[in-house]
Amino acid sequence: MKDVAVAFSIGVLVLVSVLAFVPAHSLEDMVVLQDSAFKHRQRPAAVFVHEQHNEKAELDECSVCHHVYEDGKKVDDESSEDKRCSDCHKVKSGYQARPLMKAYHDLCKSCHQESRVGPITCGECHTPG
Repeated sequence: MKDVAVAFSIGVLVLVSVLAFVPAHSLEDMVVLQDSAFKHRQRPAAVFVHEQHNEKAELDECSVCHHVYEDGKKVDDESSEDKRCSDCHKVKSGYQARPLMKAYHDLCKSCHQESRVGPITCGECHTPG
């Protein structure tokens, strides 16, 4: 009976370790910005290699992109990286947060324009294949 309890405990530990590792690892593997909230896309998902982008842009703080707002003000040093953008930003307007497509475009394009580096036109981000 003791062997069964030990095997069960090891199995639970392995499962918890895997589940804890998968969300953190998934951003590292990201190659496109593809949110399931967009049902009918006009263009292909934007190409975005998460790790490569952050290294090139020298971004160390996740909250730069994965922001959190409370009462209309950005909360410093708090990250929303465990959520999808569409959890707060809806596809259609009429919600407190800006619409999802505008949120993506405003965040990405404004940073690229400000730093004068990176794509800013539709075809530079939304490439087929």
